Amino acid sequence: MSDPSTSTEPAGPAGPQESVFHQHRRLLFSVAYRLLGSAADAEDAVQDAWLKWSAADRSQVAEPRAYLTRIVSNIALERLRSARHKRETYVGPWLPEPILTGGDASEAAVGAESVSMAMLVVLETLSPLERAVFVLREVFGFSHAEIADATERSEAAVRQAAHRAREHVQARRPRFEADRRQQHAVTERFFAAATGGDINSLMELLSPDVTLWTDGGGKVRQALRPVVGASTVATWFAGLGTATYQGIEPADMNAELVEINGGPGLMFSGAGRVVATMTLDVDAGGRITAIHNVANPDKLRAVAEGTRYDVGTA
Repeated sequence: MSDPSTSTEPAGPAGPQESVFHQHRRLLFSVAYRLLGSAADAEDAVQDAWLKWSAADRSQVAEPRAYLTRIVSNIALERLRSARHKRETYVGPWLPEPILTGGDASEAAVGAESVSMAMLVVLETLSPLERAVFVLREVFGFSHAEIADATERSEAAVRQAAHRAREHVQARRPRFEADRRQQHAVTERFFAAATGGDINSLMELLSPDVTLWTDGGGKVRQALRPVVGASTVATWFAGLGTATYQGIEPADMNAELVEINGGPGLMFSGAGRVVATMTLDVDAGGRITAIHNVANPDKLRAVAEGTRYDVGTA
């Protein structure tokens, strides 16, 4: 596995500024990824933060954690605003870039939920400011005053944005979620049923109003609209075991259980490359309510490289 924890600092012995930056690098990536929904963009934001940190007069910096968070948040906000038009014209559903995770994200409930595909999809519906305020306040525990400083807004504006974002997220996040053990068990059963083409078992696992979101970005064959309903979704998956996909015969397609975005997921590969990832939203009754399938090759690079991110909130 490659380790992203030192990817932005220059090679050679670490001086004081490199050491301080390295100490907070995981936090910076964790913030940027939740704001941008893209590992590649988050890495770029952290790299830009390093350049700004290197050029800054650090003798005036009383609290490096808050200072660095402000830098990376502003960079991410700029990138998010410029990316909104591209996402509005995206071919088919837009889903966040999946990442392999480990460490604190898999151990802490708040960290795991806040980086889940389901939550990132909800965060995508917020305005850039609301998203930044929600992530910094609800996930990382920054005060309203600290967030006002980080986003260069008044504290009153931050409080209003926090209230709007919290109500918006609460209205759209799953109301009753399975615990981690149950989610893992359902994912394993889904894995066996989907790869075996067992449509009856799939029907038992799927909620009647389950929704399948497939992101091919117009680059690979995927459904351009959400697939809704248990029978339709089950039929869609059953057909996967009988058709060639991206030149790969069903018999040559490999699937494995991995940790994706803080929870159990599936990774599909064949012909020497990763072709898709899949994560499931599972309710408290053990039924699958949503499926997020990412197949756009541009969004599979981090997974294909085997990079494992620790995106905990500590």
